[in-house]
Amino acid sequence: MDNSKTVSTLNDLLNITNDRIQGFAKVEEKVWDSYSGLKNDYDQMVRESQTMKSDLMGLITERGGNPDDSSTTAGALHRTWIDIKNSFGGDHAESTLENVVFGEKAAIDAYQEALQSGDLCPQSTVVVADQLVKLRASYGKFETLERITE
Repeated sequence: MDNSKTVSTLNDLLNITNDRIQGFAKVEEKVWDSYSGLKNDYDQMVRESQTMKSDLMGLITERGGNPDDSSTTAGALHRTWIDIKNSFGGDHAESTLENVVFGEKAAIDAYQEALQSGDLCPQSTVVVADQLVKLRASYGKFETLERITE
């Protein structure tokens, strides 16, 4: 197994996990006035993202790589778009949570691609597959919100 492919793929997932963490920071407390039932699930997603980040960084280091602790360009553009939309005032609770759903979908897609690529070593495959299960579970909790707001 070529460690460079594994490290590169894990760094891509680390960047996406950083996108999630930075995106979660954009969710303002006022959102929970309208969606208080989702607050605990959201807090769990934030904690899981930090754990996922730590696990990915450990795998990268164990394989002789250097963790790329940045985010993606697409994620930065998306967060900027959110800031622009929110700058026009009004209640953005639905829009903000729709962005959480959008981000979770993107993360799931990236994790599925990583698993299907064949670029991960067996230990990394197990960790990434476990993280994908968590992503799907968190997405499932917020998916109903997306249906309601459409």
